[in-house]
Parts: sequence; C-alpha cells; structure tokens
Amino acid sequence: MGKITGFLEYEREDRHYEPVEERIKHWREFVRPLPEEENKKQAARCMDCGVPYCHTGCPVNNQIPDWNDLVYRGNWEEATRNLHSTNNFPEITGRICPAPCEAACTLNIEDNPVTIKTIECAIADRALERGWIKPEPAADRSGKKVAIIGSGPGGLACAQQLARAGHDVHVFEKFAKAGGLLTYGIPDFKMEKHIVARRVAQMEAEGVTFHYNAHVGVNVPAKELLSDYDALVLTGGAEKARDLPIPGRELKGIHFAMDYLPQQNRRVSGEADDGSVPILAGGKHVVVIGGGDTGSDCIGTAFRQGALSVTNFEIMPQPPLHENKMLTWPDWPLKLRTSSSHEEGVKRDFAVLTTKFSGENGEVKKLHCARADDKIKPIPGTEFEIDADLVLLAMGFVHPVHEGMIAELGLALDQRGNVKADTLAYQSSNPKVFAAGDMRRGQSLVVWAIREGRQAAHAVDKFLMGSTTLPR
Repeated sequence: MGKITGFLEYEREDRHYEPVEERIKHWREFVRPLPEEENKKQAARCMDCGVPYCHTGCPVNNQIPDWNDLVYRGNWEEATRNLHSTNNFPEITGRICPAPCEAACTLNIEDNPVTIKTIECAIADRALERGWIKPEPAADRSGKKVAIIGSGPGGLACAQQLARAGHDVHVFEKFAKAGGLLTYGIPDFKMEKHIVARRVAQMEAEGVTFHYNAHVGVNVPAKELLSDYDALVLTGGAEKARDLPIPGRELKGIHFAMDYLPQQNRRVSGEADDGSVPILAGGKHVVVIGGGDTGSDCIGTAFRQGALSVTNFEIMPQPPLHENKMLTWPDWPLKLRTSSSHEEGVKRDFAVLTTKFSGENGEVKKLHCARADDKIKPIPGTEFEIDADLVLLAMGFVHPVHEGMIAELGLALDQRGNVKADTLAYQSSNPKVFAAGDMRRGQSLVVWAIREGRQAAHAVDKFLMGSTTLPR
C-alpha cells in the first residue's frame, strides 16, 4: 500500500448530510461529497491486510485495496478502470449500497472502517464528470439474440455484459423507463434518476435495444420471445409484496409501499401517472409497517410530502446498538441501523404486532396493536391504539409474481416461490431460460442483483458460444 501507516495517521471522515430542516424541502440528493484531498486521506487508511476480507464482504468482489491505493496516489483514471472491472454501476452502489465491505474491513474490528462506499462513489462520479466512461461496443457480432426481461440492476448488468460479448441484446421493461426499482422504487433524494438514464444511454450506444411498456406475459407473449430469441434471462425482481390480512385491511388509506413510492418518483420526473388514485401523506398521520429499507424510503417520502407525523413499527425486537465484533466480524452483523430518513423525525417502535385496523366512513383512522413476544404472538395486556390516516405496508416481498410470464413459461419454482436456478449455470427448468437477481434469489440488495446479472451473462455466453471470456 502507498501509505502503510495511513490508518494510524488519519481518522475516519465520511460524507455529511444537508441539515434535516433543509433537505426535507426538496427531492434532490443531500449527501455532500468529500473534497479530493480528504478522499485521498481516507483511501490512505486502507491497511496492508494479510487477508482483505472486504473482497468477499463485497458481493461483486470489488478489488477495494487496489483502487484505494490508486486514489491515494492520485491515479483516478486507473482506479476507474479497476472499479469497473467488477462493477458495472459503481455510482449506483456508491449511493445506495449498505456497504457490507465496510463491515468486513479489518479496521471495523475497532469500529472505524475505511470509507469504502464514499471512495467508490467519488471514483465513479469523477469518471463520469471527466468523460472517462465511454460506450464499449463489441468489435464482433455473434449473431445470437438474447432477451432480458426486466431492466433493474440485474437486468442492466446482464444486458451490458452480453452486449459487450457481441450478442444482440433486447431488454423488455413493463414501465415507461428503464431501471426497475432504481427508477421507480428508490426515492430521488437517495439517488437522482439522471444517474440511471446516463447508463441506459451508454448501453444503447453499445447496441442494447430497450422495449418500454412491454409487460412480458401480459401484453408481450412470453412464448413468442422464447421462439424469437436464442436465450431469455428473467431479471424481473421479487414483486409480490407481503400483505397484512387482518380485520379492517379493506379500509381506504392502507397501501403497499410499492404502490406509494413509484407515484412520487413519477411526479418528480414529470412522467404521467399510471391512472391509480394518488397516495399522498400531506397533512396526515402516517404509520409505516416494516423496519427495512423500503420502510425507510416511505418515511423520507412522507416527510417531504408534509406528513403531520410518521410512526414506524417493526415486528421484530429492537436489535442491539452495537454488535460483538469477536462473534460477527467479518460477516454482516445484526444491529440497530438508523438511516437518514429515520433521522428526519420518525417515531420508531419495535416488537409491535398490528392486530386490526379501524376507521370511519370506509377510511382508516386507527391501528390496534400489541407487543409481540419472541414467537411473534401478542402479549396479553399490552394492547394500544394509534391514530393513522395513511398506512404503508413495507413488510418485504415474498417472491416474483407467478401469474403471467412464469406461469406461461411453466417454470419450476423453489420452496420459497422463486424461479428455480443455481448460481453456476443460472438455468431454469427450461434450459433456454435463465434467471438472476431477486427473480432467482428473492428480495435482496442492488449489489447482489448486479453480481447475479454479471454471472448470468457469463453463463448465457457460455451456453450460446460453448465458451466465454466474460468474468464471473
């Protein structure tokens, strides 16, 4: 490493946020990048580890010590090349990844890991600003056609890899724009959408064809694609939301998070709405059920819409504030995590079970709750009520939607309801059909989708050509 003693000389310094009272007035990103010299210092903190566990902590196996060293030395362009060798979209993961690499960092044993995510984002943003990221069209064409169904991070990564291998790649997206949850789920205050659009433009210049408003299995027959293309890759995500079937669920004002969040993203981008009834938090008491990332996104969105109050319930008990490093490191630990949206004024409560909804004139007005025991059963005598004009269900996703494409193709499912495929061949029960990302593994992280998209591209190229030079 260029600065062997950097971790002794420099303290961890990460990006700061715009103050809460300012950022809740707009929908833009509010993370303030570090100056160039500070990024170099932070990169210098990367130790000369015997075993850099950050490599395996990162699902795409980024060569983190290598590009940290390059940043420290001021060689940003070579850092860009190194970073893109393992990750197609580092400006995306540099914004929204929870950074399991930092949990695996050797310095995290003492709770001050290298600011890997911040440095990754700085490399990618600088590369985009300087024009170092250019289309990389294939020199030769294979004559093979591949259909990618779903344009989320897994689909985009798979499409880009296969296009660069020389295949004629067509991406089918049911919505008006590419990106999947990157475009329609993640709020603009976490990631502005020009970032996705820029990558789509790069891919179009590499020969990828995008088909929008093309809902395979609904208005585009899946079997037609099966006959027209040499391979299909299903990267449509796990969209079947977990419901809360309790008394009062039919009341108006109770919505799935993924009916709520895309509406606001469309408003911000100026895209026409999908014709559904507007869901708005302004002037309302909002309750978000579910303590994960989707629930956090609902919280931040509700505050920006002008909610009177936002309460967040999680059915599991509150995790510890700090993990026991000797038991958990270098793995991803269970501990209390507080997002930027949580810091904006939400009331959080844990081990809360919602038993029923009640309302007036068909509109929800109250949640009836109880404390949950360790078997997620209500504890007698702990019942309470809370006012609610809008309830957002953010309790996760159970599996992909089976109706339509999956049913039409007759694909086998695993025990959790995902499309059955392994992580070597990525082939479904139909050898011509591949599955990757949340479609195959269930709900997960963007970075895992990118990994699986890249690995599926490797498998598809090998299936079509007999061998491949694409990385796994």
